[in-house]
Amino acid sequence: MAFGSFDKGSNAPMAEINTTPLVDVMLVLLVVFIITAPLLTNAVKIDLPQAAAAEHQDEPNAIRLVVKPDGSYFWNDEPVARDALAGRFAAAAQADPNVELHLRADKTARYEFVAEAMANAQQNGVSRIGFVTEAP
Repeated sequence: MAFGSFDKGSNAPMAEINTTPLVDVMLVLLVVFIITAPLLTNAVKIDLPQAAAAEHQDEPNAIRLVVKPDGSYFWNDEPVARDALAGRFAAAAQADPNVELHLRADKTARYEFVAEAMANAQQNGVSRIGFVTEAP
């Protein structure tokens, strides 16, 4: 399909390309790539936990719960069964509604064990949960 030229008397096809739509499309693509490029370069590398925060002093109204890699729990440095966690959290929340849970999980512990402990705490009235890490 040939387009007519700008001369009224000539039937020759127009030899000039209209670049306005091309420039519009290229500008839109440029803006899209400018916005999405930083998102593609940031990788999520996870090898936790290490932190440079100051050491937190345990208060008497805090529960120290340690999660070992094999899934065993230690409540204030004493072993506790997985089934007994809910009862202990309920008793601690009744004794002090502002009790805090300081959760220290081993680096190689499965997230399932940590999530289970957090869910038990939240379901039984302990809503203040903090994660304990070690300084490098």
